[in-house]
Amino acid sequence: MSLYVGLDVGTQSVKLVAYDPEARQVAATIGHALELAAGDDGSREQRAEWWIDAIRSCFARLDPALRERVVAIGVSGQQHGFVPLDRDGNVLAPAKLWCDTSTAAECDLIMDAVGGAQRSIELAGNPILVGYTASKLPWTRKHRSQAYAQLALIMLPHDYVNFWLTGERWMECGDASGTGWLDVRNRRWSEEMLRATDPDRDLAALLPPLVEADATFPIAAHIADALGLPRNVRVSAGGGDNMMAAIGTGNVTPGVLSMSLGTSGTLFAYSDRAMVDEAGRWAAFCDSTGGWLPLICTMNCTVATEAVGKLCSFSTKEGDALLSGTRPGADGLLMLPFLNGERTPNLPNGRGSLFGMTATNFTVANLYRAAMEGAVYSLKNGYDAFVDAGMRFEAIRLTGGGSHSAVWRQMIADVFGLPVDVPEQAEGAAFGAALQALWATSRAQGGGSDLAALAAAHVRLEPRLSAHPHAEATAAYAAQYARFLSHLDAIRPLYA
Repeated sequence: MSLYVGLDVGTQSVKLVAYDPEARQVAATIGHALELAAGDDGSREQRAEWWIDAIRSCFARLDPALRERVVAIGVSGQQHGFVPLDRDGNVLAPAKLWCDTSTAAECDLIMDAVGGAQRSIELAGNPILVGYTASKLPWTRKHRSQAYAQLALIMLPHDYVNFWLTGERWMECGDASGTGWLDVRNRRWSEEMLRATDPDRDLAALLPPLVEADATFPIAAHIADALGLPRNVRVSAGGGDNMMAAIGTGNVTPGVLSMSLGTSGTLFAYSDRAMVDEAGRWAAFCDSTGGWLPLICTMNCTVATEAVGKLCSFSTKEGDALLSGTRPGADGLLMLPFLNGERTPNLPNGRGSLFGMTATNFTVANLYRAAMEGAVYSLKNGYDAFVDAGMRFEAIRLTGGGSHSAVWRQMIADVFGLPVDVPEQAEGAAFGAALQALWATSRAQGGGSDLAALAAAHVRLEPRLSAHPHAEATAAYAAQYARFLSHLDAIRPLYA
């Protein structure tokens, strides 16, 4: 009757999933919306207390009888965010998030300090892309000098939640990959990248110690009491939201391709070796199981469709019905949906663009379709890099908010020419965090250590939500995708 809780601290909300592994059922799913502070300079920030308040709210709404059954908690967190703390553990400033593009110039400064992007890849496996944690420190030093002077602890969002839950600080290699400082090949901090970020401070001393993916820690007694949980609850290492979504979609063995359609769009696949691309076409991350997770991230996915819905005064829940009378290719209307700047393709200063408007195709429905298609084409652009590197996949496992839409699912199948499967548990990151907590607890108790077997047993697909490519639609999308690439090449110099 034990329950394992997964907490996903995302950009739009905090989600709680309570999973009963014996019954193979989710006992409860609870969400709490979050605010986002956005600035014209590309800044995207949240206050750490908003996450904590949301977590408290989620547990308060969880039935007390279920709370009594909780054995362990796993935390999934939005990657790359920078939570600055003083020596007493107090937060010094709002957390700059993964989608914050105000630090684009600092990315170049760090890479220039080590000899360029190629040298960054040699040292750590990745260039410093917009949104990565590293660039947020020199920005803070310049714009929030008092906070930087008091800086004693560097944490990512999921690290901070773990710190609040346990009173202990640690970091695991999956989420740490997104800082830009981790040598992903050897799973240790790169001294050169840390010095390039701040040559005058020992940043390594400010970072939490790295732990193994199966580590667990005791919840703090006063937090357990405040949340109405047993005092013997353990907290697993947790990880970044993409790493947890990989577990939650069963992507823990080679050959599976997962796609998450949320505020950002991501593609990722398990590897048992470090997958570093010399051209930096994908993020060469570690995962949160002890392996690696080559990953493509776009910064504008459901952001684009929601922006059109807001502009045209309709809910994206109505989107599928709105698109029923449209065709692949949106009658020639094409959007490059870089509303937040973009990481894939690497255009941190990019802006959204709309092409091909005519007197007949410029309709609300086609505009909405063009936003959706543009988001998918950005992901396809990243996928092509995977294929060029020799990776091959037989199907896509879809998660995130977009997976609820039949149109999104069919579009993904048609554009990629692959079958699409959707796990029963739509909240892949929160569910993955719960499964990681189950795996880590089992290992601590001397139980089975095969995460692949555990994922195979607990990650089930929902056949009613599967989609298969249609040849005619695939051909239509291929033609529009070619236009997307040509227009992308045309606008690159505008935002270099």
